[in-house]
Amino acid sequence: MEGTPVTVESVREVGPDTVALELETPDEFDALPGQFVLVRAEPDGVDEELARHYTLSSPSVGDTFEITVGIDPDGDLSPWLADLESGATIHIDGPFGNITYEGEQDVVAVAGGPGVGPAISIAEAAHAADQDAVVIYQDDAPAHRERLEVLEEDGAPVTIVEDGADEELAAAIEAHSNEGQIYAFGFAEFVTLVSETIEEAGGDSDEALIENFG
Repeated sequence: MEGTPVTVESVREVGPDTVALELETPDEFDALPGQFVLVRAEPDGVDEELARHYTLSSPSVGDTFEITVGIDPDGDLSPWLADLESGATIHIDGPFGNITYEGEQDVVAVAGGPGVGPAISIAEAAHAADQDAVVIYQDDAPAHRERLEVLEEDGAPVTIVEDGADEELAAAIEAHSNEGQIYAFGFAEFVTLVSETIEEAGGDSDEALIENFG
């Protein structure tokens, strides 16, 4: 199998149908918040190698790093990843991606669904660097609530809106659009709405750092 083998340190539930995998950090792996890896695996009963991209959801990659996996019950890889035990091995390539946070500015992290992983990692990295952070998150079944609550207790404004509550989402983006570098992570419809909202608020969406998950 291609890729670098890494050990699974732990798998824990972080929301409805969502788990976080804590993985051993391989040598010379210097990923920044916002970047992603390609996970490779050969689950039992599957005749070919499977590969999927997952964005880091940890603010740093010291001894370990984290990815967040939404579980599709009918999927071929995510249920298998969710059932892994400590000590298992998977393979990764990367890190990849040009959307990064290096600890030098205030941030407004906007997330749709699975975009919460990189959004919360960037917000936590900002706080660790003594910068301000805002998190705006749209999801009917939010993940990483405990981490979001810690950020809020530390003074970070956190807004969670339901799927379909686009006016509420737009209002939150408009309210905080001038409070830092905007990052946005999510599927096409979501990030398109974010871009349009920035423009309608008088900003420049080209200056936002946006990752379209497809």
